[in-house]
Amino acid sequence: MLAITKASLRSIFRSPSAVVFSIAFPLIFILVFGFLSSGGNINVNVAMDQKSDTLNPVYTAIRNITGFNFLKDDTTKIKSELAKGRLTALISIQKTNNVNAPYVINLTSSEAANPQNIQLVKSILNAVIGKLNQENFTGTPTMAVVNNNVEQVPGRIYRTIDFVLPGQLGFSLLSAGVFGVAFLFFNLRQQLVLKRFYATPIRRLYIILGEALSRVLFQLITAIIIISIGHFVFKFTLVHGWITFVSIMVLSFIALILFMGFGFIVSGVAKNESSIPPFANLITLPQFLLAGTFFSIDNFPTWMQPFCRILPLTHFNNAMRNISFEGASLISVWPDISFLLIWILVVYGIAFKIFKWE
Repeated sequence: MLAITKASLRSIFRSPSAVVFSIAFPLIFILVFGFLSSGGNINVNVAMDQKSDTLNPVYTAIRNITGFNFLKDDTTKIKSELAKGRLTALISIQKTNNVNAPYVINLTSSEAANPQNIQLVKSILNAVIGKLNQENFTGTPTMAVVNNNVEQVPGRIYRTIDFVLPGQLGFSLLSAGVFGVAFLFFNLRQQLVLKRFYATPIRRLYIILGEALSRVLFQLITAIIIISIGHFVFKFTLVHGWITFVSIMVLSFIALILFMGFGFIVSGVAKNESSIPPFANLITLPQFLLAGTFFSIDNFPTWMQPFCRILPLTHFNNAMRNISFEGASLISVWPDISFLLIWILVVYGIAFKIFKWE
């Protein structure tokens, strides 16, 4: 088994396609998004303070701003999102005794938020107030004013790379697990390599374990490269340092075992080599697009989001982001891990039924 592992690992490193799709391709995305994030992102996720005066036209006008994405949650959750920079501002509308400006809008933001985004929120609010004055309150100097003094709360900077890198790592693991295993075992059967293995004393289980172990080692090396570049070049967040890194590697190992199961299924149902990509894409493409790899699944229509949450890559991405940025432990993300374990049981149950040795 160890001899097969060593030989297979050597052949993987000698394969240009394996290196390109497992390392180079995800790194290209990381580099692109990394450089984009260094230029700053416009984010208008906001929340309305529950203590705001809501019995006024200013509140109605602000709630109807199409450029604002309002977070509706409890105070603790809102403060947490504010501290992470995911929420640009908390808006509070208060009545004043000033007849020239009956209402004042106070903003609370975070050190993690981009200052340009705060300025954007101010500009949008002032534009809405100006339009409101022009249409309905021509006799009043202004219906409301925006307080220029923005209250700041401490927070950890949330960069674009903190969202992108987990998705690209999942992209790499899923691609290698499905395509790599499917092509590998199909070619081993087609070239009669498995038949030659049968002439040796090695057991069938050890053949699979040897090949699988080589893939696991290669992809874990890939994960180390991706995380290292993201952390040291683009400041990808590892909250607890090595502890967080080890947790990520354990999570990656579990996910890779699952994704390789999909590869065993594809290699079993494929009739010829040309039929492998269509079957593999049926498994990988929906997850690449719908599992929060490139953008949050919250951007999808409400009716589609339950399907997105069924996909295993969604749970890997969620757990990965919670561990890396939130500092969550493996126990804390156990719901996502348990979902992956359920998928492992289902996938390998199917793979055991349809996997072909000859």
